[in-house]
Amino acid sequence: MTRTALKIAVCLAALLASGCSGYNKLLKSKDREQMYQAALRYFDAGQFDKTLTLFEEISPYYQGTAREDTILFYTADAHFRSQDYENSCMEFDDYRRRFGRGPFVEEAEYKYAMGYYYMSPEPYRDQTPTYMAITTINDYLQRYPNSLKRQLCLLRLDELQNKLYDKSYINARTYYKIGRYKSAVVALRNALKEYPETPHREEILYLTVKSCHELATNSVRALQRDRYLDMLDAYYTFVADFPESKYRKELDRLQKTARRYLAEHPAEAVATQTDQNNE
Repeated sequence: MTRTALKIAVCLAALLASGCSGYNKLLKSKDREQMYQAALRYFDAGQFDKTLTLFEEISPYYQGTAREDTILFYTADAHFRSQDYENSCMEFDDYRRRFGRGPFVEEAEYKYAMGYYYMSPEPYRDQTPTYMAITTINDYLQRYPNSLKRQLCLLRLDELQNKLYDKSYINARTYYKIGRYKSAVVALRNALKEYPETPHREEILYLTVKSCHELATNSVRALQRDRYLDMLDAYYTFVADFPESKYRKELDRLQKTARRYLAEHPAEAVATQTDQNNE
């Protein structure tokens, strides 16, 4: 290490020690006014842990005063900027409920919603925070339709909605992948019913045909005809929506298999065999 670098390191260490010493003295002093002002300075400097500690010390003494809402807002914001979104959401929610006419209420409403946005997990996990984020962002937009953050909020809503599309598709596809074809058919059709605008529509319809085919192929004889007919319905729906799909040739082959089975096992023969079995 050069002499210049060594001097810089020593100076930085001295400043850090001085800062820590001053902070510790401030905590011990119990001077609430100085602690309040210092907490705001630490906030501006990005030292949110010190902000939180100081406000935690003095907040009981400012309850019912003009500074109560400021302390609560900056406490919530310090948690938000520290990426502690769970605590920030609770505190911003407390602020907006208690100080609906406060000077920070719009910002509190926005960051309350954004906290849930940042807590929204990957699509394969439980999406409860995603639903909450969508609700809170929509609430914010209803209260502040002319907000400068409107376009950003709309982009966030699109992101969150896509997660729900992905989650619905992943759940339905899982049944197909583990060979539970009857459950797959139900889940895939429910996914389209719930989200007809999903970007996974082609894959969902494709897997529906495949699941119906597997279900029919592996069914007992008495159920096969109806299930092949159901598979053909799914096939025609797919072809109507995606006539040029990359899956078309594969599904065309499955369709021929189904039609061949139906030709070889007419309804009358199946009904007769069923009646004989019942006897």
